[in-house]
Amino acid sequence: MNIRKGNPEDMESVLGLIQELAIFEKEPEAVVITVDDLVRDGFGENPLFHVFVAEVEEEIVGIALYYYRYSTWKGKTIHLEDLIVKDKMRGTGLGSALYAEIMKQGKKDNVRRIDWNVLDWNTPAVKFYENSGAKILEEWRVVQMDEAGINSFLEKL
Repeated sequence: MNIRKGNPEDMESVLGLIQELAIFEKEPEAVVITVDDLVRDGFGENPLFHVFVAEVEEEIVGIALYYYRYSTWKGKTIHLEDLIVKDKMRGTGLGSALYAEIMKQGKKDNVRRIDWNVLDWNTPAVKFYENSGAKILEEWRVVQMDEAGINSFLEKL
């Protein structure tokens, strides 16, 4: 297993893993980004995200995609957007290795917090995060406004 920073040539495989995650999360139609979007947004002058890729026998079988946020309480933080491991590689330690890479990046960057979301029905992930020492904030709710909601809201102004 080799974990390294992703590059533009990896984005086709990264998109494939994102699509695999969408199927796992029962939202296969939700992915609308393209390889071109990923290349532009991750490797331009001001990248919007960074990604670690995990390779086994030259095949990308996992990713950890993250970006920086700013907390009014903590300062610079990392948001782990997705940690994805191909189904055939689950249980091999690959996910733990990617997770550790994110924690190392946070330490290197002197962030005071790393956060992410986990679906409540994904009990293996919930248990993994709890066992790692992460706190799951049950009292907080994730709030999102999708494109249709944004348009609807703005039409009412």
